[in-house]
Amino acid sequence: MTGSDDMTDFDAIVRGRRTVRGFDPARPVPPEMIREVFELAQHAPSNCNVQPWRVVIASGAARDRLRDRLCAAFDSGDMGDPEDPIDTFPGDYRRLQVACAVEMYGKMGVARGDWQGRMKSLRRNFELFDAPHVAVIGMDKRFGLGVALDVGVYVQTLLLALWGRGVGCCPQAAMRQYPSIVRECLAIPDDTRILCGLSFGYEDASVPANDTRQPREPLDNNVRFLE
Repeated sequence: MTGSDDMTDFDAIVRGRRTVRGFDPARPVPPEMIREVFELAQHAPSNCNVQPWRVVIASGAARDRLRDRLCAAFDSGDMGDPEDPIDTFPGDYRRLQVACAVEMYGKMGVARGDWQGRMKSLRRNFELFDAPHVAVIGMDKRFGLGVALDVGVYVQTLLLALWGRGVGCCPQAAMRQYPSIVRECLAIPDDTRILCGLSFGYEDASVPANDTRQPREPLDNNVRFLE
């Protein structure tokens, strides 16, 4: 059992966590804290305790090498070679996607018809939002949706553990756009499917994108209670 103060702190972390899209590149996270967070995340549950997540954390020159290769590909007009279909959001999901974009681009001062501004904001993904660290998370290609769910639970554990220590993070599906570059730069085996990246570090509060606040739907839109 944990005390009520611990539960209050956990609730505040869950409610307060948000995506950070601008970091202070000159302020790296201490290596011992990084190890502490990733060791904690090892306690995430998984089916049959197989712990299927495979992670590479790049800092310093390794991070720079990945960023430079990704930006060079993007700047050349290469839109990547994703191994999985790009997610699309039909119906009411599309409403939420659009509302998310309106909020984010509005804070960034990018108008709807500003194609150049939107491409610049897209490039920020491959600049890793100036984060001093990036984790690339994958799983064995032989696994499917069930194991991907386990990895998702692991990722959420990481997000909360980082946020609870004052470290911001940006989960990046965009990393799936260039799996070949990611594997080559980080020596990731070909049998590992790239699922996402996590750029992380200390937030730069002066970055306009960090003023973005995304609301949540009412509970009854997502959850049904049967008695």
